[in-house]
Amino acid sequence: MKDTIFANLLKRLEMHVFIVIVGLLASILLIGSILLQSPKSGSGLTGGMSSLGTVQTLGVRRTGDFLSKTTGMLAGFVMVICFIAQFTLPGKKTAATATESVLQKNVPAAPAQGKTLPAAPSRPVLPAK
Repeated sequence: MKDTIFANLLKRLEMHVFIVIVGLLASILLIGSILLQSPKSGSGLTGGMSSLGTVQTLGVRRTGDFLSKTTGMLAGFVMVICFIAQFTLPGKKTAATATESVLQKNVPAAPAQGKTLPAAPSRPVLPAK
């Protein structure tokens, strides 16, 4: 039984590490595509690419469109990978195995039913002058 639990935990850990590495690579690509985009003033990748000879193949306008589409797709991919990564964390308790919450574990014991509390004063006590 313990061998299967350990093997399952190891598989979840390997899956989590793989997903985190894919997310990191996608984040680095996202940073690169954001940095390559040109601001409104015309500088950036599309402003300085005419000397590289890529204007004839892609054109300046298509390069900007490609980078903005790539940025959007990478941003969505990073969000999805981050969402999936939280479910692959090893050692996470499921609702079926967790019987008590953290708050319930630290609750002090209730007072015994046989003991009575002191009576409340009949009139309010004024502070000393």
